[in-house]
Amino acid sequence: MNKVKYLGLSIGIFGCLFKLMSWAGASLLLIIGLSLLGIYYLIKVFENNSSENK
Repeated sequence: MNKVKYLGLSIGIFGCLFKLMSWAGASLLLIIGLSLLGIYYLIKVFENNSSENK
């Protein structure tokens, strides 16, 4: 799971760099990177809730 987090962070950082430099593909990189981070944290929330209910 940590690989997904770090992949999302790195793609998001590259998306920010591309946006600052006004290069093509910045929006796509930001969408992919932030979506991966969102999915990661959504899974983490439900993992924590299921472990507390036991």
